[in-house]
Amino acid sequence: MHTHASDNAVEYRYTNVRMGGGGFVSGLLYQPAADGLLYARTDVGGAYRWDQARAQWTPLQDWLPAADNNLYGVDSLAVDPHDADRLYLLTGTYTHPGAGNGAVLISTDRGAHFSRSDLPFPMGGNEQGRNNGERLAVDPNDGRVLFLGSRTAGLWRSADHGAHWTKVDRFPSVATSASTNAAHGSRTQPVGIVFVVFDPTSGTPGHPSRSMYAGVSTQDTSLYHSNDGGQSWSAVEGQPAGLRPHHMLRAGDGAYYLTYGDEPGPDSVHDGAVWKFTPANGQWVDITPLPRKAGHPSGFGWDGIAVDASNPQVVMTSTFAHYTPKDLLFRSTDGGRHWREVFAQSQFDTEHPVWLSEHTPHWIASIAIDHDADRVWFVTGYGVWAANDLGQLDHGGTVHWQFLDQGLEEIVAKAIISPPAGAYLISAMYDQDGYRHDDLDVAPPQFTGPPRYADADDVDYAGRKPNVIVRSGWLRKPFGPAVRAAYSTDGGSHWQAFASEPADMEGVGGGSIAIAADAKRVLWFPREARHGYLTTDFGQHWQLIDGLEGHLRVVADRLDPQRYYAVDAERKALFASHDGGAHFEPIHGDLGAFAAAAAHLRLQASPDVAGRVYVSSQDGLLLGNDAGTRLASARELGSVDAFGFGMPAPGRSQATLYAAGKRDGEQGIFRSTDDGQHWQRIDDDAHRYGQISMITGDPRLFGRVYLGTSGRGIIYGDPAEAGKR
Repeated sequence: MHTHASDNAVEYRYTNVRMGGGGFVSGLLYQPAADGLLYARTDVGGAYRWDQARAQWTPLQDWLPAADNNLYGVDSLAVDPHDADRLYLLTGTYTHPGAGNGAVLISTDRGAHFSRSDLPFPMGGNEQGRNNGERLAVDPNDGRVLFLGSRTAGLWRSADHGAHWTKVDRFPSVATSASTNAAHGSRTQPVGIVFVVFDPTSGTPGHPSRSMYAGVSTQDTSLYHSNDGGQSWSAVEGQPAGLRPHHMLRAGDGAYYLTYGDEPGPDSVHDGAVWKFTPANGQWVDITPLPRKAGHPSGFGWDGIAVDASNPQVVMTSTFAHYTPKDLLFRSTDGGRHWREVFAQSQFDTEHPVWLSEHTPHWIASIAIDHDADRVWFVTGYGVWAANDLGQLDHGGTVHWQFLDQGLEEIVAKAIISPPAGAYLISAMYDQDGYRHDDLDVAPPQFTGPPRYADADDVDYAGRKPNVIVRSGWLRKPFGPAVRAAYSTDGGSHWQAFASEPADMEGVGGGSIAIAADAKRVLWFPREARHGYLTTDFGQHWQLIDGLEGHLRVVADRLDPQRYYAVDAERKALFASHDGGAHFEPIHGDLGAFAAAAAHLRLQASPDVAGRVYVSSQDGLLLGNDAGTRLASARELGSVDAFGFGMPAPGRSQATLYAAGKRDGEQGIFRSTDDGQHWQRIDDDAHRYGQISMITGDPRLFGRVYLGTSGRGIIYGDPAEAGKR
């Protein structure tokens, strides 16, 4: 991946920091018109196309700018079964009002380029029900016609390849009722219509199909049928009740297979079933592979379903939320009358990435069978597995599974640091705790536990002793219970939990953590806590920080161990301490006034001079001191989303500045080698990676920059002329 140089730009080469994936791959879809053409969707990291020749995934949405970051969540995929080049992505990550509406992204070249059709409603690629599907479907008899099941606005139809959409007014209103909502923490999320399935035998080429089904996520009547091309709908007789539909697929013999759960998932599913429906005789048969007792929830649901396109009797399905010991995969060769559990005859290659040995399959939301029925894929909450020898099941042999994650780096960073000694990069991550990278192209093990956290929230190093590192996080089984802050004295190779937590920490954890330049004091402001705490002995004793209250981020001066800073983004205020973090006072003056008018307020300590800080917002970037005096303003940048520091340019003494933001209204990633007076763009319109939430340079390699994305993992870039480092 390269940028292109111009007068105000530097050509860069970008690639992912290799972690081996780690996020939820929510769906897989084969293109039946082309051998081996497979697509994957993820909840926050966009869609991917499998490159069979290179044995890796190609990301399809890296062109999305920060303003369209919400479109990185893919709620559904669709392909035209008679046009191998057409691909449709139903995008939109969240349905809350601030997220914005969704869009259908339309490609006629397998995802190399897209046009866009904006929708008048939101989608929820990272909300409850994202493991269901597919909501978007192309009519197999007329590729111009698509149907779309929304979460909040009912059923929609397009007659021009997705360019324009009209609502299907006669679809039952249950699709938008509260019964389709699902609990998520303290609030509910809309789920709506989770799949649309056509009967290809009900039409002729060039003439739309007449018969089609749509499933609504409710425990009441949930499956509806249309026999007039979607104009009118009626409930399917005899359908199961008391469970929500997850997936529906049609087999070549005309039978339909459906999976169900008591909740849409993925957060919580406690019961479920698998049913077979034959429209020819109206018969429904419960074909759930594991026995169910009436009135007794099984403790898990069923989700993934796949049928061999060349043999309609070969069916595969999966449990969902069967955590003990893992989710299970089943295969039938007689249309669901009998089942064989696949993993009982399987071996998993857990050598690469090395952290695989700590994980077992879970959240198996999607299964895909290739034209070659020996080749099968399934997704998990942390990536994709595939086998080439599924037929071994029929001969008493062993199925061999490989984790095919190359290029599918779908994970979210919480914090990143590049210390001046030791590892190139140390990261705090959602879902996978964190990593120490000595080689950016090799997926390392996760942080050595205990402690092991579900999410690491923050990470920091001591400015004058960079091998001393601290991190905060949330607990993770089977390593808990443990103190939710840890430290390392060897650059993140080994970790030790703090001796204790401050009192009254029930229900809180993670949050902001910072270590003094001499590594003798640590400040911790746990998430959800209203106060911060100071320790001088890694948690053996704690004292309450004076002068700070609320949800704040704390920052240590890189050179002076007595100086700390704090940012209160909610109250738009800055604070400074000159006694090692024991007491804080507000920063007034120019910086205080800048903060008071700011949105998205950020502060970082200068790596070059003690007592100097950089502060950014939608109004730009300022350099000042901790007395509040403005020393300089970054020219050219009108707004800043994230910024950081790297090695000075040759012949310069001050750190190179890197920033994600806008220059003269142009969104991009920029660098400055003269302390912010002039900026050069270092990305291009094809490689923007959505919202860049964090950025830092490398203090040892001039030009090296690290980007923390909101779903595409961590990206690193080098000037193209630097070559491969």
